[in-house]
Amino acid sequence: MKNQPKLVLASSSVFRKELLKKIYSNFEAASPDIDEAAQENETPQSLATRLAYEKASALSETFPDHIIIGSDQVAMLGDTQLTKPGSHGKCVEQLSLSSGKIITFYTSVCVLNSKTNVFSSDLDTCKVHMKQLSTEEIEHYVLRDKPYGCAAAFKSEGLGIVLFEKIEADDPNALVGLPLIKLTKLLSNMGCKVL
Repeated sequence: MKNQPKLVLASSSVFRKELLKKIYSNFEAASPDIDEAAQENETPQSLATRLAYEKASALSETFPDHIIIGSDQVAMLGDTQLTKPGSHGKCVEQLSLSSGKIITFYTSVCVLNSKTNVFSSDLDTCKVHMKQLSTEEIEHYVLRDKPYGCAAAFKSEGLGIVLFEKIEADDPNALVGLPLIKLTKLLSNMGCKVL
């Protein structure tokens, strides 16, 4: 389409890149270097929203005339945040804790116009009901899917789907890391037409 604003995805995630390609083929991607630690008394929703904005904002000097997309996801098991496990043992530990329980994913997306500094954001909430899992099932899953870099220790776009009883979600893409339904609306409001 003609006269489309230049688009940048503020992420190094291959999953987010693949999701964005579903709706928008022409974009750049760059990794924002920000501190992702939670602030004192910060809610999961606020954390996800703040980090999505900070990711987009971190690239505004490098891309001064662009629409920049930032996104962040926070996974919660009750009051415990499930981060990226990083190792086989941590994956097994997280999945053992999550067995038979509900994990809530808060996925925020922020769209920032770096030229005008105008931004808007939205937050998607997704609940994943986990099956009751045996230690053997967890071990087999982790060995096959190797979800070391995935919050809550599973890849929903891969074999991880077999770990679920059900998903309560408005947008299945949000669970993978980018809520495309909300993003499409935000992009449209910034002059980036998908259709």
